[in-house]
Amino acid sequence: MKQEAIRLENVTKSFDGIEDVLYSVSMTVEKNEFFTLLGPSGCGKTTILRIIGGFEKPTDGNVFFDGKKINDLPPNKRKLNTVFQRYALFPHMNVYENIAFGLRVQKTDDATIDARVTEMLELVELSGYEKRAVTSLSGGQQQRVAIARALAVKPEVLLLDEPLGALDLKMRKEMQIELKKIQRCLGITFIYVTHDQEEALTMSDKIVVLKNGVIQQMGTPIDIYNEPENAFVADFIGESNILSGTMVHDKLVNFMERDFVCVDSGFGENKPVEVVIRPEDIKIVPPDDGMLKGKVESITFKGVHYEMIIDAKGYKWMVHSTMHPLQGADAGMDILPDDIHIMEVQH
Repeated sequence: MKQEAIRLENVTKSFDGIEDVLYSVSMTVEKNEFFTLLGPSGCGKTTILRIIGGFEKPTDGNVFFDGKKINDLPPNKRKLNTVFQRYALFPHMNVYENIAFGLRVQKTDDATIDARVTEMLELVELSGYEKRAVTSLSGGQQQRVAIARALAVKPEVLLLDEPLGALDLKMRKEMQIELKKIQRCLGITFIYVTHDQEEALTMSDKIVVLKNGVIQQMGTPIDIYNEPENAFVADFIGESNILSGTMVHDKLVNFMERDFVCVDSGFGENKPVEVVIRPEDIKIVPPDDGMLKGKVESITFKGVHYEMIIDAKGYKWMVHSTMHPLQGADAGMDILPDDIHIMEVQH
């Protein structure tokens, strides 16, 4: 049975009593979970992290740790630690002393410190770097030292505020894999902030998507990607074709001037809806065999697939496929019922 690590209950935050940054946010983070707060800049994800860490107090609502309310508990009394985007390493200390810092603050004995630092260096694959100056390390190595320092004091929860944002693309992808491996190895709770959709999908057990201080959807990466609850989530998580349609009745929707069988129900009859279809879920077929037909306006090679823009009755479809017709040619498009996602119209 899964156990609760962190719980936010109707948390609202405003600054200077004027503008709300968070609106009644409620969510539960389970123990040993890689939990990601995802959204664009200004959506409130870092504010949530700071409230969990004790660096900000909620204007209203409550924060619980292991079932106990911690609203007034200072950061140093909470069983968690934070890794920031800019590392915050001490330039006058070597790698060993940076990792040992928190343990020395706790007045840990030298033998325990030595064993713990050695363990952390092995975990982040920096064994032999003990005497190196942190200023001589690459960005990725500095980030590993910051993670090792945060983990050395054995927090129950690790907060990570866009920790890979300063790294180049290749290093960022490598560190994504490393972070997930570290989290699984230690079996502790990670709460991770990012605006990078791919990063969230790659690493997370659960994702919360935020917009303007409000939770839009919470679920597993597969749920968030395959079953977005609104157009914002569908558009933010990957690329999507989003069209206006009418739910004729359960499991039948009309868009692009024709009826399509789908798998959704419960929207009522003849109700306006939004239809989401992912680019990779559209099958290219001969023009006269397709459910829809359009003209190929552009073709871009993306490495593992071609990205096409196909104009069908004025709507510009984005299609991802390993095969493609010629630019300017007609193309047919087929869509399976499982790949048609229906959402209520957002007002």
